[in-house]
Amino acid sequence: MKKLLGVAAATALLTCASAAHAARDYVWAAGSSTVFPFTTRVAENFAKKTGKKSPKVESLGTGGGFKMFCGGLGEGFPDVANASRPMKKSEFEACKAKGVKDIVEIKIGFDGIVIAMDKKAPDYNFKLEHLYLGLAQNALRGGQFVANPYKNWKEVGSNLPSNRILVYGPPPTSGTRDAWIELGVEAGAKKFPTIKALHDKDDKAFKAKVDPMRTDGGWIDAGENDNAIVGTITKTPGALGVFGYSFLEENGNRIKAAAVNGVKPTAQTIASGQYPVSRSLYIYVKKANVGVTPGLKDFLAEFVSDAATGRGGYLQGRGLILLPPAQHQAAKAAASQLTQMAPPKS
Repeated sequence: MKKLLGVAAATALLTCASAAHAARDYVWAAGSSTVFPFTTRVAENFAKKTGKKSPKVESLGTGGGFKMFCGGLGEGFPDVANASRPMKKSEFEACKAKGVKDIVEIKIGFDGIVIAMDKKAPDYNFKLEHLYLGLAQNALRGGQFVANPYKNWKEVGSNLPSNRILVYGPPPTSGTRDAWIELGVEAGAKKFPTIKALHDKDDKAFKAKVDPMRTDGGWIDAGENDNAIVGTITKTPGALGVFGYSFLEENGNRIKAAAVNGVKPTAQTIASGQYPVSRSLYIYVKKANVGVTPGLKDFLAEFVSDAATGRGGYLQGRGLILLPPAQHQAAKAAASQLTQMAPPKS
């Protein structure tokens, strides 16, 4: 009798644990503000097609999304992390420490980071080095790093408008910020032999000098709401904004983009890599939650479907730059087979 009671108690505990894990009856995705509108659209179509509850989608920034995603398994943590950069080694290890081990990485498309301004503003044609000189906290002058002295863009580049330097952009928690620093600011800094030599000798020292953005009002962290940045630059004379290409597409009647190294951001120049400030977009999924969170498998299938991320798909209409066919097929395979990602190298 005691043995039977013990088995019953153990079964009850297991049932409770399973119920606690499966208590949430909807998919939960959190992370990148750039990926947010794409995931939201997929969530809407998923709910219409399946009749299941619409997934919850939160815009927290890539870093904030990974922090929540890696917090643990179970209903209290997201099933999906939206990311506008690859997962870092430190984030992968933080996941592992909390029991989040079988992670599936799915590339969904490309994006360009644009420098935008009001439609009536002068045109800008930045070189990468202008982005570093105008916006980094420590500018190279006379072979030395000094507190950024530049007040207007004409001082940075003779071909640029004489407008004051005032740029609204993503905060440190944002994957857009990470990509902006790497592809724009760091790439521009490396154009100077002195800084390139520092990078080659000591990457940590290089980042400490180059990565911090201005805190004197030239650069303003504007939160994770890219639509708010669009609104601000249309109302603030001379202001520029930094955000993902999809927001330029959505607001093309109000704003326009600067060229970088002579190249304007378009779907073609971003997909080809010709536009310098281009990047890949991802979703990350907990394999352990598939089959536990209702609808998660179907949600992933919808995300990588031809209807969503294929040529002519509804996310292309929303501004997503599509993957080449072979990469799109690889994304389908990853979502279907739930292929575990390899640990990041850095």
